Amino acid sequence: MEAFQQLLLSLEIALDPINLFLCFCGCLVGTFVGVLPGLGPAACMSLLLPLTFALSPVQALILLSGIYYGAMYGGSTTSILVNIPGEAASVVTCLDGYQMAQKGRAGPALGIAAIGSFVAGTFSVVMLMLLGPPISSIALKFGPTEFVSLSFLGLTLVTYLASGSMIKALAMACVGLLLGFMGVDIVTGVERFTLGLPVLLDGVGLVPMVMGLFGISEVLLNLEQGYEKADISTSKIQNIWPNRKDLKDSAGAISRGSVMGFFLGILPGGGALLSSFMSYAVEKKVSREPETFGHGNIRGVAGPESANNAGAGGAFIPLLTLGIPCNVIMAILMGGLMIHGVEPGPRLIPEHPEVFFGVVGSMYLGNIMLLVINLPLIGIWVKILKLRYSLLFPLILFFCLIGAYTTGNTVQDIYVMMVFGVVGYLMKKFDYEPAPLVLALVLGPIMERAFRQTLIISDGSLSIFVTRPISAVFVFAALFILVSPLILKLLGKERLQLKE
Repeated sequence: MEAFQQLLLSLEIALDPINLFLCFCGCLVGTFVGVLPGLGPAACMSLLLPLTFALSPVQALILLSGIYYGAMYGGSTTSILVNIPGEAASVVTCLDGYQMAQKGRAGPALGIAAIGSFVAGTFSVVMLMLLGPPISSIALKFGPTEFVSLSFLGLTLVTYLASGSMIKALAMACVGLLLGFMGVDIVTGVERFTLGLPVLLDGVGLVPMVMGLFGISEVLLNLEQGYEKADISTSKIQNIWPNRKDLKDSAGAISRGSVMGFFLGILPGGGALLSSFMSYAVEKKVSREPETFGHGNIRGVAGPESANNAGAGGAFIPLLTLGIPCNVIMAILMGGLMIHGVEPGPRLIPEHPEVFFGVVGSMYLGNIMLLVINLPLIGIWVKILKLRYSLLFPLILFFCLIGAYTTGNTVQDIYVMMVFGVVGYLMKKFDYEPAPLVLALVLGPIMERAFRQTLIISDGSLSIFVTRPISAVFVFAALFILVSPLILKLLGKERLQLKE
């Protein structure tokens, strides 16, 4: 009965005309961003974050969330038609989706991607509504000690699950923590790491930084690579609705991808990207014809597309209930909420129920909107993909400049954005991931405040982190994750020596 009342509250908030319009705008813009290679939801959300300052917290979160899961839908279009992932989580879809398009089956591939995304998105929203309040009530028992340990575990998982070098990811997390400590100490009033620059007295602004790391850096990288126009599959798109055999073959992949994607999405560092890779690996493992994967197997589209959308929904659980962003998109959403005076965490649902249930209701309706608008607009997306990048990048730079300036109405924020644009470009050139840096920047001040509170409680003793049971579990789990690569490496050397 309580779940039914929560559903009614969610729909009541989401069906407000303004909220409904913002949800539609977010889904449409998100799909467009997912279709365009080289932009991505992080850059787009960073650009539009200043526009949400005039909105209420629930309206801002509905708009930004729509962009996020809309991009999950749109990313499959370029993967299937162009063999270029519009969004990072759609990388795996290229393997079989583009092969299906080359064989004249672009329609069923696009259709099953949309259906799988809808089913997985709906499943993740239902689970978010059911699991959110219980997890939030449990998290109310957390003290500052547990939050320090949980944040430490979250950062550790992000570095461990990084797609590149763990050492590089750990280095980026450390840099992010240092950036988070910049500014005036709220307790002592002492300036820290400001280099004497007035612009850094309030710390590094999240919006200018992520605009530079994701927006400006992508433009520089695409210009260097000479990206001009996509090589679109020339096969005619027809019969978008999959036939009965396609639906039967894909049913298991969609179900497995939805469940796996949601629970992997909850993990810090997991999210849509890890979910899609894991789903593809599982589908190939359970298939009776694993050799067909990579050559146009529809399960290779249905599973990953379901998993990445379910992972996107699962990522909201730690953000809204624990106040821990599990990926860079959630870090941007967290920054947006905090700008509006709403702190995500255990007290979000009791103190701001309209924010939590408004997002849940908008995600219900957003999934329906995306299913309705995605398939009819495929022809328009194909035409947009034929545009030259030289026409698009000046617009991206223009919106970046406006967005950075309107954050604090100061030119210094533009300088910060440009500096991090160059930094982001160099990071991508040398395979350093920006996600650990952004997450550490967001979590750093929270960890520091909770750490100080913990030391006051324990009279300066660090043993409190291992004497409190929940905190001890988080700390030992984080330490095990940090040393596990070294242990595996040593075990591998020992086995090699034994064989010799």
